Amino acid sequence: MLNKWQWLLTQLSRKLWIRASLFALVGVVTALLAAPVERLLPEALSFNIGDDSVGHILDILASSMLTVTTFSLGVMVSAYSAASNSATPRATQLVREDPVTQNVLATFLGTFLFSLVGIIALNAGMYGENDRIILFAVTVLVIVIILVAILHWIEHLSLLGRVSETTDRVETAAAKALKNRVEHPHLGARCLPENWTPPEEAFLIRSGKTGYVCHLDVSQLQDQAELHKVVLHVMIEPGSFVHPGKVMVAVIADDNQTLSDQEKEQLECGVVPAITMDKTRSFDQDPRFGLSVLSEIASRALSPGINDPGTAIDVLGRAVRLFCIWQEHQVLADDDERIVFPRVRVGALKTEWLVEDVFMPIARDGAGMIEIQVRLQKSMSALSEMAPDVYEDIMNTYADRAIRYAEPALKLPEEVEQLKAIQCGKC
Repeated sequence: MLNKWQWLLTQLSRKLWIRASLFALVGVVTALLAAPVERLLPEALSFNIGDDSVGHILDILASSMLTVTTFSLGVMVSAYSAASNSATPRATQLVREDPVTQNVLATFLGTFLFSLVGIIALNAGMYGENDRIILFAVTVLVIVIILVAILHWIEHLSLLGRVSETTDRVETAAAKALKNRVEHPHLGARCLPENWTPPEEAFLIRSGKTGYVCHLDVSQLQDQAELHKVVLHVMIEPGSFVHPGKVMVAVIADDNQTLSDQEKEQLECGVVPAITMDKTRSFDQDPRFGLSVLSEIASRALSPGINDPGTAIDVLGRAVRLFCIWQEHQVLADDDERIVFPRVRVGALKTEWLVEDVFMPIARDGAGMIEIQVRLQKSMSALSEMAPDVYEDIMNTYADRAIRYAEPALKLPEEVEQLKAIQCGKC
């Protein structure tokens, strides 16, 4: 699990401007290093390079890279729009963080600046004969890199912004978050009992902001709990919507001792920064968000204006794959050796929440489509057969609800009977 600063660094590394700036810096430094490196070359390696040959190549690179970069930015914006319109605006975040697109654009920008700095240095007379040899060799290498990047970009453009590719990204993000929760039940802390309420002596830390919880730094919470000899009961989880009146953490001192005002102030100053909030939800620690976005893609596909039941059926198949990951989850006992942060309690992620997030919107919006209802019942039946101890009771409950959605919408009684037969395992 990542602490707050590691997580923030990861978020920063996903920004387009970071990669573009790094590649641009490499391009500028590479162009300027030709003169110092010249001293390291033996004179025997020197050969004549025409005065204008390198300059002409750099001119071509500079003009073409500026054009290609501008075109690629237009394509990227179009892909964002396509992902937002055909899938869901919530998926655009993942399209923006596409590493292939960022690397290609950064390569184009870095090459443009390399060429521009090289041209300026040539015209300023900064390069001698051996310097031009080095610049020529580096230019050839840059051309090879550009060719590889363009070929990769052409292949990537055939997929960028398509519904299937966007859905792949959402599934991958949801799978990563689910695996993290399976590997670290309740984020490595002890489990907060269901329906637990703070006692009167508890010190309640409330949110000072309004927004969504994006990341919990449980290691920082553990450090604060050890420092002040308390147990922290986290009343929220990643994805929770909080407001200034929302209790985020309930603090109980060892042996129910009373905390002084100074200790309360120090605790609040140490605990609040461990909870990162933003205006929108994040996929990293929030598997429910990934499942909700998948259901949004299916719901949009089922809208009368689009009428694409195939996409909704595809989403149901992806949901089954994701629940195959979740079947291994556990709720750990307080004395389990896998608990890393014993002074912190975090609520367990309930399977019912995950099922409702992804299956029920599809059941509601596809109520009148028999092909959607059949696939939905078969998906829940498959999960019941795959892991009956985990899913059977839950799936039976939500399969009943799906049928109640379908009954008034389906026109033929035999279609309703078909759904009931699937639920009972007779079809």
